[in-house]
Amino acid sequence: MADERVDSDIVTQFLLSTCRLRRQLSEHTVWAAVHCIRLATSHPNDDIQVYGIPLTTGSVAEFYIEPMLPCVGDIDVMCYQSNQLGILQGHPLPTQLPAEINDNVRVFEIIDSHLPGYVYIQLRYFLTYCPEDEKYNYFEETAESDQECVCTDVGCREGTVHGPANLLIFSGPLLSVDVVPCLRCLSWPPQAADWPTRHRNYDWPDSATVNRVVNNGCDVVSVAHRLCRQHKWMSKRQWRLSFSRAEIVLINSWMPVQQIVYHVLRVFMKTKQFTESANNTEAKILSNYHIKTLMLWGSEMKPRSW
Repeated sequence: MADERVDSDIVTQFLLSTCRLRRQLSEHTVWAAVHCIRLATSHPNDDIQVYGIPLTTGSVAEFYIEPMLPCVGDIDVMCYQSNQLGILQGHPLPTQLPAEINDNVRVFEIIDSHLPGYVYIQLRYFLTYCPEDEKYNYFEETAESDQECVCTDVGCREGTVHGPANLLIFSGPLLSVDVVPCLRCLSWPPQAADWPTRHRNYDWPDSATVNRVVNNGCDVVSVAHRLCRQHKWMSKRQWRLSFSRAEIVLINSWMPVQQIVYHVLRVFMKTKQFTESANNTEAKILSNYHIKTLMLWGSEMKPRSW
C-alpha cells in the first residue's frame, strides 16, 4: 500500500508539473479558426445573403491546459444558418435579434417530445425586419401539408455523415473537422428548467456562471432517438437538445487539476478502447460524453478539495 501511495504521488506530481496552460494562439485554435472562416463564408443554396454562423466546440473549446499527450484529435464545430432560428413552444416571438441574424428569418417551433432531451421541429413563422420600426414583424406559416424542414447543408456539401455531423478529412497539416449543423435557440429550454435553481452544496457553478450559461440559450441538432429513426415522420422532425455552449462555459470554469483529471479519464477511455464497439458495427458502449457528464456531476456533488 505504501508503494502504491508513492507511485500515485509520483504520477500526480508528474501530471501537475507537465500540464501547462495552453497558449492563447495554439496550433489547434488556429486550425479551428480556419475551419470557422470557411463555414462563415459558405452560402447554402447559393444564396449570398445567407451564411453559416460557426461555434467551435469539443476539446479545442473545452481545454485550457496543454498536457504532454494532446487533448485534441480533431476539430468540432457547430454551425447554424443566419436565416433560421428556433423558438420554444409558447414563447413570444422576438422583435429584436442579434446582429448576425438576417433581415428575413424562418422560425421553427421547438416542441417537447415524449422522450427526455428530444424535441420536434416545425416551421411556424417568418420574421421580416422593418427598418422604419427598427423591429421584426412576423407572418404565420399556415400550410397544413408536410412543411419544409431546417436546411442543414451550410458548409457541409462534402464529407462523410458521422451521426449528426459531417466528417471532413483533409490531407496535409489540417486536422479533420466534424461539422454539426444545428438550429439556434436564444432561450433556455423548459426541459432543463430545474438546472439553474437546484441546490448545490459547494456553490459550483457560481451564480455568475449559471447566469452566463442560461443567457446563452441552447441549440438543437438533427438526430432522432434510436427508437424513432425508422419512423418516417419522426426521423426527419425529431431533434436532440444540445448544451454544448453550456458545457464549454462550465468546463472552462474548472480549476486546472479538474481539467487534468478530465483529460486523464479521456486518455484512459481511449487507450482501453472503451469507446469502440466490438466489431465496428454495434453501438459504442461508452463515449467521452459519459466521462464529461460524470465530471460535471461530480463537480457539483463534491468539494473542490476532493
